[in-house]
Parts: sequence; structure tokens; C-alpha cells
Amino acid sequence: MDLSSQMILFARVAKAGSFSAAARTLDLTPSAVSRQIGHLEDRVGVRLVNRSNHGLVITEEGQAFLQRCVEISDRVFEAETFASAMNGHPRGRLKLVSTVAFGKSQLLPVIPAFLARYGDVTVSLELTDRKVDLFEEDVDLAIRFSEQVEDDRVIARKLARNRRLICAAPAYLDRYGTPTRLTELETHNCLQLSTVNSWNDWRISDPKNGRTVSLNGNVEVNSADGIYHAALAGAGIARLSTYLINDDIRTGRLVHLFPDYEDDRSDIVAIYSEKKNLSPKIRAFIDHMVAIIGLVPPWERAPCEPFANVRNSVVNG
Repeated sequence: MDLSSQMILFARVAKAGSFSAAARTLDLTPSAVSRQIGHLEDRVGVRLVNRSNHGLVITEEGQAFLQRCVEISDRVFEAETFASAMNGHPRGRLKLVSTVAFGKSQLLPVIPAFLARYGDVTVSLELTDRKVDLFEEDVDLAIRFSEQVEDDRVIARKLARNRRLICAAPAYLDRYGTPTRLTELETHNCLQLSTVNSWNDWRISDPKNGRTVSLNGNVEVNSADGIYHAALAGAGIARLSTYLINDDIRTGRLVHLFPDYEDDRSDIVAIYSEKKNLSPKIRAFIDHMVAIIGLVPPWERAPCEPFANVRNSVVNG
């Protein structure tokens, strides 16, 4: 391996924090990575990393040398991206991150058609509701909700408006009763999300006194997908996106409460780091999603519910 390749490898190892983690991203064995770092140390004449059972520690000399390695790695990446953009043909590994619920219900079903069209692309999809840093992690594209986008350095392209409705399973309503006023939600079990506090603000207020309705519940889940399955099981009342629940409302597995209420402050967005030359594989996947979703998302194209499945209309106060 030549010097520049070893320097790029050292930058990867420092970022990954271990030989094994770097090896996984490069399809190499940890021993091969360790051996090349050893050769690099021999070349420059200093120890770059200290190895221990607890991981790797970059030495003081290694930290100084690392800056040069990162610069070279970034320049090579920019050159590869530029060359790929000139070619215009999508290829390579596309690392996607999506929220769990949207990824399972909407993203996974459309990936096969994308891969059938672009045979030189491989997709690696991570389903997680945790905060994702595109600049620190090896992520090409993330599907998120607009309220999750906090970094003003990223580019966010709107895919669809996200509508959230209040719903519950018939089993829950039969056992605890159907609320007829939004303020009655204070006495019901409202399912909560543990990872995004703002998600639990349903923006429900009493116009008579201007107060915000306080929601409480004894079930907390770390993803909207978990909230969805808890609602289906009759654990409580939930506020969920239409892309998840429209079919369940149409079939009666869930009941749409307060049909005059909806929260549409959120957008479903595709986010990527700001780069002058967007990789063809990223551009192709965004275009693929935009074409499938269209002006009206597939989950919104059929009526949300039969009339008989509406238990009540909104009454404030």
C-alpha cells in the first residue's frame, strides 16, 4: 500500500476508534489494517497509536500527523465524488438512515425497485430514531422529520407533509370510554415518546381559558413504531402519522378521534450534508423517493376512513 493510501487508512482508523471498526467499513480484516498502520509508523518513524485492550489512543505525534491525513482523505473523497458526478452513473454503497416507523412502512418497500434500476448501487439502511450527525458519521442520506433537523449545515429536501392524527384501538375505548372533548385527554392514558420531548406536545389547548392540555400516560416508548404497536394493542391513546395509521383506520383496527383535529406542522424530509457536487447515488435515491411520493403521498390517496369509523368530532373545553 502506498503512503497516501496508508494515510487515508490512518484517518479512517482514528475516526472509527478501532482497527476492527475501520476494517468493517473497508471490507478488510483487522489484522490487515493493523499491519498497514504499523508499516505507516515505520515509514514516518514515530508511533502513531498506542494499542491496548481498551482500544486505541492516538499519540501526540499521531494527532499532529492525523491532521494531514484527514486533509488528504477529504481531498480524495472530493475528487472521487467529482469524478462520479461527471460520470453521472449511480454506483457504490449508499448509506441510508431512517426513523424506524417510516423506514419499515414506507422506505423498505421501495428499495427493491431502486436497486432494480441501479444495479451498481448497494444500500445499507439503519433504522433508528436517535440523533444522527451526517458530518461525524458515515451517512449519505437520512430520512427525518423537520423538527429533528437541528444542524443548519445540512440540506433538507421536503418529501411530503406529515399529518398526525389522534387515535386509539377499539379495545381501549370499549374499556375506558371514548373522549368527546380534547380536554378529556387529561384523564386518559396518552402514549409518550421517550426520545423526542417536543413530539409529546400535541398542541392542544382550551380556548376558554387559554391553557394547554396536560397529557399523561404510563407507557413510554423510544420510537413512533413502538407507539404505533402499543396503540394497536390497546395500551392507550396515541398521536400518530397518517403514513402509519391510515390503513388501520380504514379497516377499523384503530379509531380516528377528533376528526377536526390534526397536527401538520411537520414535514418528512431527506437530509444530506452540504456538498457542491452531490453524488449521483444520493441524487438518484432522492429522485426515486420524490417520484414515488408525488404531489399526494400514496398513504393519503385513499380516503382516510369510512364515516362509520369516526367516533366523535372535536369539542374544546
